[in-house]
Amino acid sequence: MTVHFVGAGPGAADLITLRAASLLAAADVVLYPGTYLDAEVLSHCADARQVDTQKLDLDQITSVMVDASADGLEVVRLTSGDPSLYSALAEQTARLDAAGVAWDVCPGVPAYAAAAAAVGRELTVPLVTQSVVLTRTQARSTAMPETESLAAFAATRATLCLHLAITKTRSLALELVEEYGADCPVAVVYRATQPDELVLRGTLADIADQVEAAELTQAAVILVGRALARDGAESWLYQADRPRT
Repeated sequence: MTVHFVGAGPGAADLITLRAASLLAAADVVLYPGTYLDAEVLSHCADARQVDTQKLDLDQITSVMVDASADGLEVVRLTSGDPSLYSALAEQTARLDAAGVAWDVCPGVPAYAAAAAAVGRELTVPLVTQSVVLTRTQARSTAMPETESLAAFAATRATLCLHLAITKTRSLALELVEEYGADCPVAVVYRATQPDELVLRGTLADIADQVEAAELTQAAVILVGRALARDGAESWLYQADRPRT
């Protein structure tokens, strides 16, 4: 049998893919991250045994998947957003490989895309920025590689999408001011697409005050960059005078 790693999207039950819904409907066991997932996503399940993994370590999670597979059961391991970002996919699949358990991956809508949609902004704007950096900071988490300092990313002036960083908003804002300027637009999106979604808009000068006033401590994406202001040129691709062949 196969363990399916499925991107549950940003949280809303209607923002998972058709493939994800099909896998959930056919699953016998579904493991899900209760901290980040809207419970309505599980409405796509039929009669699956549901396991909340928020208090389990990787070995315990793996044990559930391996045992279910050995019993001939179809398993779905839901991840928040898309499995390609901060999902511990590498660690889990290595354990499944060692146990001889087959697995595959079904992509999902990433949290940063849902955050950008919530604020109604494109993250790349002509002559402003054409690059997006997806990163995080170190809080109660794995250390960041030395080559991936926030200062180095900020020097590019790309749009920053910061995950798992909401508790460090004040120190991040202070660090980014030098490159982006105190008036640089910032948006914080808490639980994008979920019923309790909250969007905060401000600048590097005031966003920390807003985050602290809202008492946000998890499940939020921070967007930083001049692209959020919607200033810039129009795309060359769609200009009327562009040569077309």
